[in-house]
Amino acid sequence: MKKVRFALPKGSLESATFDILSKAGYKLSGQERTYRPSINDPEIEPRILRPQEIPIYVAEGLQDLGITGLDWIKETNSDVEILLNLEYGVIKIVLAIPKPWNINSLSELIEKFWKEKKELRISTEYLNTTVSYLKSNIKYKNYYGDLDPLVVTPWWRIGNNPKVSVFLSFGATEAKPPETADAIVDVTETGTTLEQNNLKIIETICESTAYLIANKDSLKDKEKREKIYDILTLLKGVVDGRKKLHIFVNVSEVNLPELLKQLPALKRPTVSPLSEEGWYSVNTVIEKNIFIELLPKLRKLAQGLVVYEPRQVLSLDEIFSKEKGDKT
Repeated sequence: MKKVRFALPKGSLESATFDILSKAGYKLSGQERTYRPSINDPEIEPRILRPQEIPIYVAEGLQDLGITGLDWIKETNSDVEILLNLEYGVIKIVLAIPKPWNINSLSELIEKFWKEKKELRISTEYLNTTVSYLKSNIKYKNYYGDLDPLVVTPWWRIGNNPKVSVFLSFGATEAKPPETADAIVDVTETGTTLEQNNLKIIETICESTAYLIANKDSLKDKEKREKIYDILTLLKGVVDGRKKLHIFVNVSEVNLPELLKQLPALKRPTVSPLSEEGWYSVNTVIEKNIFIELLPKLRKLAQGLVVYEPRQVLSLDEIFSKEKGDKT
């Protein structure tokens, strides 16, 4: 029996990841004491790793499956199969500078330092993302052409434009300006930490959430693919379940046609006769965000409304179609 090696993220994504796995039916234990927790599925081998490492390990085949942020998938440029947006761990990668500066964009920042003939220093953990963003800026292209910003780490220096330098940060990036950096590219959820460190956001580079990713060769292995799609199905069920409501209503035979006509959201509802003649039970799954809109119609046409928040909604036909497509 082949096991699916499943990399789970340490750090900011950790709690939400174990929560979604629990809601999907997986029981993990030991994660507080070990990086190799146990799980109630003998075909899965979980391993806790830093989210920065997970895209690389999955791409290289050291792990079959992983959960990490889209930011690190892009930063590492890893060749992985993206299976599912898990829709938690929402963050932004932003460009921030000291508050007192009268600058409101990257173009203005580049222009200021060009005119003053100063080196522009940027501190970040996201070296590749920052370099790409700089080189895509029109002012950078005008002043520096195709030159690569100088990237500085403790181990190497690359790039041929010392006028714009990108320094690797090992954390507390927001503390770097203004003494050791003029600007930072960093992660934020609310912007509060940047605000408290006298910084202001001038541009948002990208947004990120947690994603389920897979090794492309692992998906070609029949045994592993089956287990990977089992995991995908259960996790997607939790993601979809968060957006749905399961409703049950009792409706008279007279109002039943009008109820089904007025509620187009009720796709393929289950309609069952009740013990009392002339009455029916209707149950279906609807989008949570339209419930308020539907409520007035339900009040007028039905009785005995019961609402549940489903733990999971398993779109088996959708998963089957995706898996079938991956095989071809």
